[in-house]
Amino acid sequence: MKDEVVKQARHAEASRRTVELKRRALEMGFDAVGVASLEPNAHAGELDHWLAAGYAGTMTYLHRQAAQRKEPARIMPGATAAVVTLTNYRHDPGPPAQGQPRVAQYAQSADYHRVLGHRLERLANTIRELVPGSHTRVYVDAGAVPERELAQRAGLGWIAKNMMLIHPAIGSFTFIGVVLTDAALTPDLPFEGDRCGSCRRCLDACPTDAFVAPHVMDARRCISYLTIEHRADFTAAERSLVGDWLFGCDVCQDVCPWNVRFARATTDPALAPRADLVAPDPHEFLELDEEAFARRYGDTPFERPGRGGMRRNAAAALARKAP
Repeated sequence: MKDEVVKQARHAEASRRTVELKRRALEMGFDAVGVASLEPNAHAGELDHWLAAGYAGTMTYLHRQAAQRKEPARIMPGATAAVVTLTNYRHDPGPPAQGQPRVAQYAQSADYHRVLGHRLERLANTIRELVPGSHTRVYVDAGAVPERELAQRAGLGWIAKNMMLIHPAIGSFTFIGVVLTDAALTPDLPFEGDRCGSCRRCLDACPTDAFVAPHVMDARRCISYLTIEHRADFTAAERSLVGDWLFGCDVCQDVCPWNVRFARATTDPALAPRADLVAPDPHEFLELDEEAFARRYGDTPFERPGRGGMRRNAAAALARKAP
């Protein structure tokens, strides 16, 4: 009887801490927050098949990370929970100017790794304050963390046919941030069900037919992969796939009814769009040396493909415009 009373008291305290943690997270500027337990990934078999099919392209790090992605408890020793956050980044920029190379919305402001990294560190400090002696580790689109699966497990939405997480009130234009911890917190119920129904607008709108099937994307045909992760020069076929995108692609998100109906532009000042990122001059990337590129774009998502990648992308965009 005494053991049961102690167990109930601990559960009540964990619930109180979790509620307080979520309240503070929203005050910090996160748009949604949930807590996920760290059982083995239910999509582990799908990951194995996807990698074996070669759909990861040159992203060999995904093969190295596979074991941890399938069992997220292995990422941080002793971790028992993931605090998962969503941050809206939609800018609602309207259609691009005629002939202007396009940039994915998430790259139209300061580097989200830095913005959310600082914010997540504050959240991690709060966890350690609420649960003295606990340990934390912060992740922003890095490491072996299966962010979307953890977000679904934390009750924040479902994984759509285009592999994006959709929150029913926010849509899919969100950054996912994760804090792994060994703190005693109360997990949320997973988001059950798939609210996409029979809709396949995201699949049909893909300009490169990158989706082999619902929930299965061949990254080698994805514009985001080609303009960001792919390191080599474009082949003629790859150049034709990229089209008018200078960095990333938003097509499958733009057509999603959940975004059309519910997504709103962010009011987060730290993610305000920058004119030089919304509509950059592609000629500039052909002229900047490494030092100048780092000075101008080192605090932006353009740093990921680097000067070489952006020069390649700009050359493809300019070749497309040439008569």
